[in-house]
Amino acid sequence: MRKLRNIAIIAHVDHGKTTLVDKLIMHSDIFRKNETPGELILDSNDLERERGITILSKNVSLEYKGVKINIIDTPGHSDFGGEVERVLNMADGVLLLVDAFEGTMPQTRFVLQKALNLGLKPVVVVNKVDKPNCRPEIVQEQVFDLMFNLDATEEQLDFPTIYGSAKEGWMSTDWQKPTTDITAILDAVIEFIPEPKTILGTPQMLITSLDFSSYVGRIAVGRLHRGELREGMNVTLVKRDGTIKKQKIKELHVFTGLGKEKVKSVASGEICALVGIDGFDIGDSICDVENPEPLTPIAIDEPTMSMLFTINNSPFYGQDGKYVTSRHLIDRLTKELEKNLALRVEPTESADSFLVFGRGVLHLSVLIETMRREGYELQVGQPQVILKTIDGKKCEPIEVLYIDLPEDVSGKAIEIVNQRKGEMLTMERKNDRIHLEFQIPSRGIIGLRNQMMTATAGEAVMSHRFLEYMPFKGDIPGRVNGSLIAMETGLTFAYALNKLQDRGTFFVSPTTEIYEGQVIGENNRAGDLVINVTKTKKLTNMRTSGTDEKVRLAPPIIHSLEEALEYIQNDEYVEVTPNNIRLRKIHLKETDRKRGGKA
Repeated sequence: MRKLRNIAIIAHVDHGKTTLVDKLIMHSDIFRKNETPGELILDSNDLERERGITILSKNVSLEYKGVKINIIDTPGHSDFGGEVERVLNMADGVLLLVDAFEGTMPQTRFVLQKALNLGLKPVVVVNKVDKPNCRPEIVQEQVFDLMFNLDATEEQLDFPTIYGSAKEGWMSTDWQKPTTDITAILDAVIEFIPEPKTILGTPQMLITSLDFSSYVGRIAVGRLHRGELREGMNVTLVKRDGTIKKQKIKELHVFTGLGKEKVKSVASGEICALVGIDGFDIGDSICDVENPEPLTPIAIDEPTMSMLFTINNSPFYGQDGKYVTSRHLIDRLTKELEKNLALRVEPTESADSFLVFGRGVLHLSVLIETMRREGYELQVGQPQVILKTIDGKKCEPIEVLYIDLPEDVSGKAIEIVNQRKGEMLTMERKNDRIHLEFQIPSRGIIGLRNQMMTATAGEAVMSHRFLEYMPFKGDIPGRVNGSLIAMETGLTFAYALNKLQDRGTFFVSPTTEIYEGQVIGENNRAGDLVINVTKTKKLTNMRTSGTDEKVRLAPPIIHSLEEALEYIQNDEYVEVTPNNIRLRKIHLKETDRKRGGKA
């Protein structure tokens, strides 16, 4: 029987989880001397590397002092809480990473609460002690207070603390005595994280993740809770709703290094992958063929936001993408439901549109961005918060918002949040910055980041987490300025843009293809304005082109996908294609818009 440890690494966004996993992988000699894997080894997809965040949890295993350590890297952002909730079931303990300067942050609280509720043993790692003006001792006390507030047990509160810098590649039990490697963490894992118990009996396994291979199809991944699984063994698949299917395991794999290794049998406590299981979903159980006893399915927090996904029916549809029909769209969303547990999809009255529910704008925008890169074209409506009726009262999701910013701009920030029905909870000084905490409706957070960055000259650091449903707070003022709308389809000209610059700011540059009804800028005033930017200068023998004044155009505002989703109003769509993000009115013709306005 080999020795084993299963640990998950949890932390707030950007506190160094993936960097630490990189150093653990490099320390374990998985790679040959001549291989150079680079940085962020586990953040393998393009979106993760571009944004610098972990979106999907990954498994890796390494050997240390004869013990096999299975490591699960988890996302830090609460929008991807569904990922965290399902993978923590596979661990016996957690490495809680905290930044030595920032301390415990909202997402630290979110992921730590999930881990403590499952009874996992924490090892605290205070990272980035090489930062100037860091405060490791204060941060360590913060972590203790946080665990106490989250009702941790006596055993969980008796946690070891390791200090160090994952970036510089050292860890130590004393932050003032740097070492040369990160073995202090591995020693703490072996000493303090309990070994999985060997439970005898009929096999029981909860499917907590899935893998895909174009060669063998879908692969079920999970931790074997009880008993033993063997290659070629007959088992029962028990679905969430209680239906039972007989199955046969064709192959068994365990994780070694960054890949998998085929084995004949697996004992309880090991994380394994099963090939040959059909028709399973995350949360189903693999049980004994004679006497099936399913495990409790994973409990997932409900979504708090919805968006309308519809096919692209703009005049430019089909120019960029491969997949443009409603059949393509619903097939792709159904496929996403298999592994994205916090997502829900519902049909609407129209066969071409679907309501998609998720945890937040980031959660849904990552899905849209992934689909866009795969060659899909679609249109997305304004994000809407999900309202509920609780005890006869209309309720909405409320979040706790944290803002760190310089003192001289704190007044502006407080004013902006108050306008959006935010209530201040605390205001305290942290060195040269002010730390603010608010309770704010989720509706108030949509579009807040852009406004906050403008008001604080880009200095504000914002994060938020879902708290609970509370009574509806009333109307929140939306965007005051109207849109500049294209009058006709064609190419934009610098001459026309120059003449209309005093009307507002533009989102398009000269010689851009536009269509009638496209939103091409923001009006300086309230209300929409239809303008013609496809007009060229008429040349006659009276006026030659040589007498032109010089055209000086302000650079256009280019929205990212999230900014576009937060910017649009309820009569607008974001058109997303592999090469373009455009804003448009739902009704492209002005006569239709007027008719719709009267209705």
